[in-house]
Amino acid sequence: MNKILKLSGKVAIVTGGSRGIGFATAKIFVENGAKVVITAKDSKRLEKATSQLANTIGIAADIRNENDVKKVVEQTIKKFGKLDILINNAGVFPKIKQLHEIDESEWKEVLDVNLTGQFRFTKEAIPHLRKTAGSIINISSDAGLKAYQGFNADAYSASKAGIIILTKCWALEYAKDKIRVNCICPGVVDTDMTKPFLKTQKDREFMDNEHPIGRIGKPEEVAKAILYFASDDAAWTTGAILAVDGGESIK
Repeated sequence: MNKILKLSGKVAIVTGGSRGIGFATAKIFVENGAKVVITAKDSKRLEKATSQLANTIGIAADIRNENDVKKVVEQTIKKFGKLDILINNAGVFPKIKQLHEIDESEWKEVLDVNLTGQFRFTKEAIPHLRKTAGSIINISSDAGLKAYQGFNADAYSASKAGIIILTKCWALEYAKDKIRVNCICPGVVDTDMTKPFLKTQKDREFMDNEHPIGRIGKPEEVAKAILYFASDDAAWTTGAILAVDGGESIK
């Protein structure tokens, strides 16, 4: 039996697509028939990622730079002629500090990348997504759903909570254009971003036990949820906030 390609003929941009959840998303999109543009600041990492993916181009871009964001969208349209899907995935995680220890520059940096970066890409993508009745999937975090004792990453939590409410706002604003906007909130996933929390076997066991299902997540498990939202299987779904977290957020 032939595999059903859920994204056949679709064109997608995946920000932060050179590794982790972004790379896993680009991979599963390509496997399901999409043409994909991935972005990252690190050109070497971007080149390595694109060498492992068919039907994918990489564009080096800093999500904090409005001109870089415009360049990505413009080059996507020039190369593929349209845009169907935007995955707002790029993000940063700050050093763990209590509020009184955070410099204002650190606070601004996290919000500029995690929250305002999604605004920049969405703003540039909307005119093209209107033409295709496209889909936007914003990547937030469990840290945007609830506060965690001892987490001490206030700027990160604030940025991720902001993504959740923006998802709902955009879903309402652009429903008339048939643009669907949904949000994924991952728990702790085994990526480069979470390595500081997984330095020892004891750290790993602690994080595994924080999730009722008994382990941290894999990037491809989050990517499968993103694929659902991007596909026609979710044609009647917009403004949804989905925790993909092994039950962490319901504790």
